[in-house]
Amino acid sequence: MRKWGIYHMARIKKASLVDQIYTKLREDIITLKIPMGTRLNVNELQEDLGVSCTPIREAVNRLQQEELVIYENNVGARVLTLDKHDVREIHELALTLQQAAVRLSMQNGDTDEMLDAIEEQVERYEAARSPRESVKAVHNLIGVFYHHCGNQRLDRSMIAIQGQVLLLRHIYAECPGWNSHMDDLLNIRDGVQGGNPEDVCDALRSYVERSGPAILEWLENHQ
Repeated sequence: MRKWGIYHMARIKKASLVDQIYTKLREDIITLKIPMGTRLNVNELQEDLGVSCTPIREAVNRLQQEELVIYENNVGARVLTLDKHDVREIHELALTLQQAAVRLSMQNGDTDEMLDAIEEQVERYEAARSPRESVKAVHNLIGVFYHHCGNQRLDRSMIAIQGQVLLLRHIYAECPGWNSHMDDLLNIRDGVQGGNPEDVCDALRSYVERSGPAILEWLENHQ
């Protein structure tokens, strides 16, 4: 029993370490601290993080599953790069999932709870003092619809591309006018309050249509 206990605790500790490395690398990628296209050298990461290579490889594999990291023969793992086609596909898929979540949540969810949560994020967006704070407020606001949609498969589908969506939002937050979308957020809130999911979907589409060109211009200047 003693040997099993030691072995079991070691496995828990190892898994926790992988989670920590994964979370740190993911955050650094989506906030552009690690630039797109950067090669992820396991030996360098091992030295920087002060851990063995095994949990680093496991964390990088998880990032690869999210397509935040790409593996290339004779090159190894590197942070993804984006072009016009990638941005369009990510936005199209994200918007499709978001609109489905809106319709389901407004059909099945508690409207008062949703409004309270949305209003809180609108206030956080208005008070944001940095791009990162504004991105978090938008992310949490849209997350309200997934939380209330009652469809776990839809939620998991969004999680699969969440890292790439957050990367686009952080890129947009680096552009001039990153905090100029209050009207879209207010229209989302008003659409929920008025019980009109199509108004909410129109506001989400407006956010994408405004951010898309700015993101593409940023990519042209930074890649």
